[in-house]
Amino acid sequence: MKIPSIAEIDIKEKKIFIRADLDVPVDKSGVAGEVWKIERILPTVRYALQQKAKVILAAHRGKPGGKVVRRYSLEAVGAELSQALGCEIYFPEDSVGDAVKKVSVDMPAGSVMLLENLDFHKKELEDNIDYAKRLAEIADIYVNEAFTVSNQKRASLSAITGFFNTVCVGLSFKNEIENLGKLAKPDRPFTAVIGGRCTPLRLALMEKLMDSVDSFLLGGAVGNLFLKTLGKETGRSEIDQSMIYNAKKLISSSATRGIRFIVPVDLVTVRGDLKNDSPSYIISDNNIPTGSTTVDIGPETRAQFANNISGARTVFWNGPLGICEEPGFFEGSRAVAEAIAESDAWGAVTGRDTAQIVHDIAAEGRVGYVSRSGEAAVEYIINGTLPAITALEERIK
Repeated sequence: MKIPSIAEIDIKEKKIFIRADLDVPVDKSGVAGEVWKIERILPTVRYALQQKAKVILAAHRGKPGGKVVRRYSLEAVGAELSQALGCEIYFPEDSVGDAVKKVSVDMPAGSVMLLENLDFHKKELEDNIDYAKRLAEIADIYVNEAFTVSNQKRASLSAITGFFNTVCVGLSFKNEIENLGKLAKPDRPFTAVIGGRCTPLRLALMEKLMDSVDSFLLGGAVGNLFLKTLGKETGRSEIDQSMIYNAKKLISSSATRGIRFIVPVDLVTVRGDLKNDSPSYIISDNNIPTGSTTVDIGPETRAQFANNISGARTVFWNGPLGICEEPGFFEGSRAVAEAIAESDAWGAVTGRDTAQIVHDIAAEGRVGYVSRSGEAAVEYIINGTLPAITALEERIK
């Protein structure tokens, strides 16, 4: 079912409840970090302000566990928003109650109110109908602009939709689902680069992509899992035996479908772990010595991956190929990012770490779609929906 965006409905001079993801760190001096989360909602907020709407922003931050914990206040986020938008942000210091109602009535058209951290109320975490009703009573239209957390069931994401006659998604949210939707019917050849931590969700992602993928390029802990499954030594890497069973199934299925599984042919390793400050060295036979740790894919593997990407028409990448937060072990991920940017393929990069890599090499303008959405994006690819999207669709019916 097609969910309209905020630009497709009449919001002129209406009260607009915008659920955002503003879960950002704040340093000791009160300055908000990860400002990309704030920047991501600005087009939607600015559009609403142009329509002379009253904008009510709602979000959570940190894990206060349903209690008021001042260090998780959204006040610093409000200051960042005020600077970005060039206007005053009304901040009633709660998300429900008389003070919130009063501000919603008194605030002029074309202004913004930021509610205090939703997670200060335990009922938000419980998807509680009564709390959702209290949130909804101050607005006319509901807008979900929080794709990154729409895989969670919360009062402000699910239950709340039942109290609005008009619901929609924000401009960023719309962009997310439109681009992720392209992966369901990609132009072929289709290459998927999978790295990062080895989790059941990533293996489920690979299984889903088998419906349309031509090649898997594997690195990071995921690459280690498949090397172990193929009988290679993986040093200090801890491999879950249940993961090996699932990896064997994926390898078998890929063989019958003609899908290429490309694992590293060389690896950058260190003796012990990173705490030992040991020099790195390259292992070229894929057998990682006992007591050593894999930290990146090697130069020959980078070349193989880049060659495969150059011949693809669609490339999807999720998860770094090395310990990218360490400057010396960033090269494998950098090589893949540059290969995608330089190819003629439409590229889709998802996940905080992988998106940051593309940003760090200034390649965002040369990659079709870059999203910092992590698990939400993966779950959307697997299931074709998310709990918050289902809630919107049920309200539209």
